[in-house]
Amino acid sequence: MSTELLIDSAQNGSRIALLEDKSLIELHSEGMDNQFKVGDIYLGTVRKIVNGLNAAFIDVGYEKDAFLHYQDLGPNFNSLTKFTKQVRNNNYSNYMLKGFENESEIDKIGKISSPLSKNQQILVQVVKEPISTKGPRLSCELSLPGRYLVLVPFSDSVNVSKKIRSSEERKRLLRLINSIKPANFGVIIRTVAEGQSVTELDKDLRNLLTNWEEGMKKLLKAKSRDKIIGEMSMASSLVRDLLNESFDAITVEEESTYDQIKSYIRTIAPEKEKIVKLHNGKAKLFESFGIEKQIKSLFGQTVSLPQGGYVIIEHTEALHVIDVNSGNKSNQESDQESTALKTNLVAVKEIARQLRLRDMGGIIVVDFIDMKRAENKKVIFDAMNSEMKSDRSKHTVLPLSKFGLMQITRQRVRPEVNIVTKETCPACNGTGKIQASILVADKLEKDLEHMATIQNVDKIQIGLHPYLHAYFTSGMISQRVKWFFKYYKWVKLIKDSSLPVTEYRFLDESGEEIELIVKSETD
Repeated sequence: MSTELLIDSAQNGSRIALLEDKSLIELHSEGMDNQFKVGDIYLGTVRKIVNGLNAAFIDVGYEKDAFLHYQDLGPNFNSLTKFTKQVRNNNYSNYMLKGFENESEIDKIGKISSPLSKNQQILVQVVKEPISTKGPRLSCELSLPGRYLVLVPFSDSVNVSKKIRSSEERKRLLRLINSIKPANFGVIIRTVAEGQSVTELDKDLRNLLTNWEEGMKKLLKAKSRDKIIGEMSMASSLVRDLLNESFDAITVEEESTYDQIKSYIRTIAPEKEKIVKLHNGKAKLFESFGIEKQIKSLFGQTVSLPQGGYVIIEHTEALHVIDVNSGNKSNQESDQESTALKTNLVAVKEIARQLRLRDMGGIIVVDFIDMKRAENKKVIFDAMNSEMKSDRSKHTVLPLSKFGLMQITRQRVRPEVNIVTKETCPACNGTGKIQASILVADKLEKDLEHMATIQNVDKIQIGLHPYLHAYFTSGMISQRVKWFFKYYKWVKLIKDSSLPVTEYRFLDESGEEIELIVKSETD
């Protein structure tokens, strides 16, 4: 399986497409105003404590205060608070926590009013971007993700990803990290660390410690709402999290982004530097790779399935509903059960893709085509679990109910990708009403008279719908012939099927549109 990353840049931000075997599976947009990203660390101020929610609202500079629940304070909140105060008061300059004495852990079932007070300044990390009318969701359990490791300040534990199955490899990684990590820093070993040398792991750890130290230097003179440590760009973070042997190419449209990505890959994986390419074709990057067409076909309410069938995706306030339909596949199998199973299996792959593509979160209910046999229902359940393995978001898949419904929960940390694929009708401009078609010929003749007499255009061409063309040219003495005797000018009529039946355009000899100049009564 080949993997490609395309980064399409524009004035107001960039779009990032992740492809697997030329098929679009993830689409991200990064706007210039996208200030609050998952992973950013801010110096926030407590604005309100709500005991009923056991939570506080924190000012981090967003239009709405961010939400911080007691459970998201983390066990080492007291240590974080102590360190923040010491740095802010210039009483502690060893930002690498050497010799720092951690405080006791907070009560797991305590009250928010105990560790927090109004107007208190605290370090917080964005764990969920602003979605809809809600502000960011925050945590005080800080972590800095790297390529192989995640650094956790004020902790001493070392944990290994559960996806690393080999007990020997787990022991090796634990032994290595415990030998190189400094005190008062915990580490989470990511899945991609499997098989990596101590040199690569140590290099990643040093980079993370440097980022932490630079951020804490900012904390000394920072003001409330200031960003202390910023997560890297969306493109760089995707490269960091996904770069592996299956990556074939990273194609970038803008030169500055190209230099940034190439420099970052040179740091984390020098052997992969050659896969970064700068797009210099005549067409835009997404057009060249057919991404625009895929976007238009994949983000609609109805999505077609290969070999027939389709799924309908509906969004409500509380959940997402996906309905699977067989379409024209109903006659391709020997019996109804076989048709249902085959269509459902194809739908499983597309649904897993759509969840990643649209970044749908919360509760998703899938209404599969009814199947009678329990073994077929299990096949669909296993297939969905298999397809969802590549999804980086936390998710849970439940078996099909007796009504053929499958429930999926999926964590969402960013606003859902929602692209409008419907276009405004050019005939009615979205109003649902057009000018009375019987009057279009009269209006054209009136405008023609203005062009021929008032504006005195010599050679007139009119682009118009084939129906209008037939109306004005039919008969031995057609309407066009009558125009010639009236204005002593031959009007050339050009069929244009792209125009609605009620529209037409006046053109000059070179095909450029002529504007109809109508003077107002006050001129």
